[in-house]
Amino acid sequence: MPTPPYLVFADVDETLINCKSMFEFMRFQLVAEHGPYGATEYARIRAELQQKADEGVPREEINRAYYAHFAGDPVAGVHDLGARWYAERNAAGLYIESTRDALRAHRAEGAEIVLVSGSFDAVLHPVVAEVGADHLLCTRPLVRDGRYTGEVEKPMIGEAKAAAVRELLEARPWIDPADCYGYGDHTSDLPMLDCVGHPVAVGSDPAMLAYVSRRRAAELGRV
Repeated sequence: MPTPPYLVFADVDETLINCKSMFEFMRFQLVAEHGPYGATEYARIRAELQQKADEGVPREEINRAYYAHFAGDPVAGVHDLGARWYAERNAAGLYIESTRDALRAHRAEGAEIVLVSGSFDAVLHPVVAEVGADHLLCTRPLVRDGRYTGEVEKPMIGEAKAAAVRELLEARPWIDPADCYGYGDHTSDLPMLDCVGHPVAVGSDPAMLAYVSRRRAAELGRV
């Protein structure tokens, strides 16, 4: 088998797909299990987490607070609902086509595709299968006796993304990080993009666009 020439690291929510999968899935789950009360409960939880964000609570802590709401839920049942959510949402249009096309082109060149997300495998496995990703680096909720505990091993956000990316690169010393690509839409993706030679901003976030512009200017200055 030929050696992959480079790695491609892609954020998922609002980079590869056009929504925040964690929140859309939570609403889907609560409504599926509790009907109208589930929709009300979702609105309460969403408002609670948004308040934390407005107060400046770190995204890592908000990520942990999100997964606390799955405490006691059976893993198999959540994965089944994840597959149902994906099928329904994908039928309505889920992907950002420019990113999906870019990943297809990278795969055609023999690159390994790595999805990096603060979401979790119950929601992301169908996305992995759809784009043919080779690796999934995501938040891993802790499980005991087939049920979620409500805790997580480590939120896959910010510096945690960068650490996971570096670990994968270090396991492949034959690959030059300068040859690798990274796709992100939010400034929390910047530590990950710092790890690769070709950062790509998805969307119109001014800070992301400015970052990519600076990186490209610096690269041209070295040529």
